[in-house]
Amino acid sequence: MPQREQEPAQDRPEKGRRAAPGAVLFLCGRNSIRSPMAELLARRVLPKSTFVASAGVRSGERDPFVDAVLAEENLTLGEWRPRALEELEDSYFDLIVTLAPEAHHAALELTRSMAVDVEYWPTLDPSAVEGTREQILAAYREVRDGLSERIAARFGAGAQQQKR
Repeated sequence: MPQREQEPAQDRPEKGRRAAPGAVLFLCGRNSIRSPMAELLARRVLPKSTFVASAGVRSGERDPFVDAVLAEENLTLGEWRPRALEELEDSYFDLIVTLAPEAHHAALELTRSMAVDVEYWPTLDPSAVEGTREQILAAYREVRDGLSERIAARFGAGAQQQKR
């Protein structure tokens, strides 16, 4: 019986963890808050060879609270701007992570014509939170931190954080 060639240990995912996909799309409603945060946070964890993008079902406006909570972690979106799913130049992804119900429905529609995995990560829309500036920022921080934990758990908590 021929022996299977084994992958080097560093190339194998840890037990219970799936291998990193080659291309990931984070999708939410307007690509203003959740999906751009997730894109930036995932770029720190995933290998540089992994294509990471974000989009919304519709295009929204850039949210200054996102910039504020990312700056607290020494992160920036730079010249990034929100974009709709149909604005993406490349539509081939191995994985679409949806962060809102409407985004999940849109991603499931895509599976009719493309072979792509879809994962739903229900994530609060912090723009719905009312109160003081500090209360609103706390909601944005909660989303940032929740996405960071989820990304680390899904793509490799022990992965070396990389700056792009």
